[in-house]
Amino acid sequence: MADQDQAELRLRAARLRQEHEDFDTAINAMISTGCDALQVQRMKKKKLAIKDQISKVEDQIIPDIIA
Repeated sequence: MADQDQAELRLRAARLRQEHEDFDTAINAMISTGCDALQVQRMKKKKLAIKDQISKVEDQIIPDIIA
């Protein structure tokens, strides 16, 4: 994989991690203010989807090595 592609993937992973952290902060704020449970559940689902995206990007950065 080219260095530029690696750099782009690392940047995407960093952005996704930040977005994941932002969702976590927002969810905690929603819970502390007593927000609707359905909205909190939807936010958690989006957060989980972002985590899945992070895993996919990281798998592209560090491919599995078959021993």
